[in-house]
Amino acid sequence: MPYMNTSTEHIFMASDEAQTEHLAAALAPLLQPGDVVLLDGGLGAGKTRFVQAIARALGVSQPVTSPTFNIQSIYDDGRLPLHHFDLYRLEDPANLDDVGYWEALEGEGASFVEWACKFPDDLPDDYLALDIAVVDNVSRRITTRAVGMRSTTLLEDWSNALT
Repeated sequence: MPYMNTSTEHIFMASDEAQTEHLAAALAPLLQPGDVVLLDGGLGAGKTRFVQAIARALGVSQPVTSPTFNIQSIYDDGRLPLHHFDLYRLEDPANLDDVGYWEALEGEGASFVEWACKFPDDLPDDYLALDIAVVDNVSRRITTRAVGMRSTTLLEDWSNALT
């Protein structure tokens, strides 16, 4: 799997869904309570697919679907609770409290937040950002950036697990 590391970001290339699954499977065992992963990319880029792969690798047996209409889904039957947010339909950052955003991010599970780019002033202090770009029908470029000490360690451990 092609991998590129620059001083400011890591870029992973996935030529098909199996490689995306492999990327997620390498990240999942490294996740700890309180980890936050932000997922951005266009419609159909594969944000929910990535979370589905994370959930499988964590041992979640429940079906994982996009929480577009209910904003948050919680999966608690895996190795650690998984909070999956989709902020696409949320218009006002004041509503983040109403959907349990901050409570989940500070809780005992790992949180995956789709469309976090809508609220750049409401990001946690420590997070791993993934921008998923469509290269073609099946290939994806995943550009990652860590903000904060824990997420920097998480990103380094993830990239080491893949090399």
